[in-house]
Amino acid sequence: IKRKDVVPLNKKLCVFLSLIIFTLYLSACSGENAAGNLPKIGVCLYKYDDTYISTVRQALEKDLEGKAILYLNDGKGDQGTQNDQIDLLIQKSVDVLLVNIVDVGAAQTIVDKAKTADIPIIFFNREPDESVIKSYDKARFIGTNAKDAGVIQGEIITRAWEKGNCDKNGDGIMQYVMLKGEPDNPEAVARTEWSIKTVEDSGIKTEELGLQVCNWDTETANRAMEAWLSKFGDKIEFVVSNNDSMAQGAIAALQSSNYNKGDSEKFIPVVGVDATDAAKELIAKGYMSGSVIQDGNAMAEALIAVALNVYNGKDFLEGTEYEYDETGIAVRIPYKPYEGTNE
Repeated sequence: IKRKDVVPLNKKLCVFLSLIIFTLYLSACSGENAAGNLPKIGVCLYKYDDTYISTVRQALEKDLEGKAILYLNDGKGDQGTQNDQIDLLIQKSVDVLLVNIVDVGAAQTIVDKAKTADIPIIFFNREPDESVIKSYDKARFIGTNAKDAGVIQGEIITRAWEKGNCDKNGDGIMQYVMLKGEPDNPEAVARTEWSIKTVEDSGIKTEELGLQVCNWDTETANRAMEAWLSKFGDKIEFVVSNNDSMAQGAIAALQSSNYNKGDSEKFIPVVGVDATDAAKELIAKGYMSGSVIQDGNAMAEALIAVALNVYNGKDFLEGTEYEYDETGIAVRIPYKPYEGTNE
């Protein structure tokens, strides 16, 4: 083969390879541009392993796939960690911040950071003080009405009590133990207060045998229930829990002592909040008396609608079915009772 015959082939090969490289480059650029056109949403969660918050996180990931770039952060229950995460998200110039705050007492500092950076911020689930939200015109809150969960719990407890077989000593007084989420958490405080107040308002007298702060944790609640059973035994007529994770821990302790295994003679009613899948299964088996539905999917839907609105330069609630409560800055996702007959 003569050399002059080889050269054109090499030139053709070079041109072909150059076209391939150029095409790949354009594809990569278009991909970057497409991603760049999506809203960047920073999500800060107080901790991933909370059952309810995990539900919200999964719904956000599913429903925003291809619609936004999500920066998800696990606060691990530590406000210092979450503060650092928010600083990084601001450095990334996210378009919207969604914050499930660890410590509501730190909310003003976070609002001030978002305001300085001119980034809209939506708190959810754990509610800062109204004055904190109102200190920045691009701040809002989406959550529940803390009182409502306690009221609904109280109504479930009242129905269970009125069915009979709960007043073991026949004194007409409901002796109960209370599993509380966190000492100063507004949800925990309201659920603790209003669950019992609602029972008492129905005409039932109550007596608290024990109250334990368990920080929403299953194992801590399990240990608390074991201690109460050892101390009070059959004197306990009801277990009231601020959430289902703690209720699960209590039921595990009860079953270890041969309660709540399907034998009506060895049963102590347990009521929680969240209506998790695990709680629904316990209710279906007759091991648990009821729970309160806190809809994680509905929370995610509201967060997405509001976040995308503000990203697109619209009012937070424009074109949605959501309405502000009397504060003018908060949207409430309603609770519902769950006693095994809802679905």
